[in-house]
Amino acid sequence: MRRALGTVGFVAAAAYLATVRGSLTLDLGLGRRTRALGPQRVRIDAPRDLVFEVVESPYRRTPRAMADKLEVLERGSDLVLAAHHTPLGHGLTATTVETVRFEPPGLVSFRLVRGPVPHVTETFELEETAEGTELVYSGELGTDLWALGAAWGALVARSWEQTVEGSLAGVKEEAERRARGR
Repeated sequence: MRRALGTVGFVAAAAYLATVRGSLTLDLGLGRRTRALGPQRVRIDAPRDLVFEVVESPYRRTPRAMADKLEVLERGSDLVLAAHHTPLGHGLTATTVETVRFEPPGLVSFRLVRGPVPHVTETFELEETAEGTELVYSGELGTDLWALGAAWGALVARSWEQTVEGSLAGVKEEAERRARGR
């Protein structure tokens, strides 16, 4: 009995770690719950075309400084398949694989292919303003298994939105730096 419980515990721990890291995606289609991501709004003192370029450029040619965070698996004219690597702490890294579609000058769309939840769609909408650009992030995260999945989704969404917030801050900083140099 102890051996069986130990085995069940080991399998449960391994499944949890694989799910957290994005190596195992449970897409059962049972009890799907969705929740909103965002919206997050960032005002950027730079023209919309420059902000779009800043968002798009690492997917077109990944800088060495980002190589540990972004790996483009396949490139097309308006779509890439990319792996995003996010440190979780304790030596763990989560890997999500997403399609990223570019619709200049104002829309970048993301769709999760593999990750800690079965469904995520996101957009960066770039709106021209008198002061420059407003980048609006929004999305949807979906999990299976009713309340259990919803609880997991709440944990994932918190981390996901913090990661996006950091990315948006980087976009703002780089776009404004480039705009000053023009």
